[in-house]
Amino acid sequence: MSSFQALKQPIPKISVEDLANRLAVGKEDLQLVDVREPQELVLASLEGFENLPLSEFAEWSGEIQTRFDPHAETIVMCHHGIRSAQMCQWLIAQGFTNVKNVTGGIDAYSNLVDLKIPRY
Repeated sequence: MSSFQALKQPIPKISVEDLANRLAVGKEDLQLVDVREPQELVLASLEGFENLPLSEFAEWSGEIQTRFDPHAETIVMCHHGIRSAQMCQWLIAQGFTNVKNVTGGIDAYSNLVDLKIPRY
């Protein structure tokens, strides 16, 4: 995973409020990625996000160009926004052109948008 830390460039962000609005109007044009671990998803998750745990990077990284459209809007989430920022940097380095990091992650979403989602 050290290749993640070597990449440094500004990452476009999306607030949890803007994410909620985007999800409310439909997700068919969005690629939604959650990089948290499966045990974290059991605690709290949002419908429609595909799970690509960073700990399993070696298993899914080679398929990223075939599993996702590099030009479609891709929204990446984690617990607080740190791991998803790393993923966004890597996606940009892979040629993805419309990547956004969820500011504050699912924790902010559960605190500011949907109080029914458990915090952990």
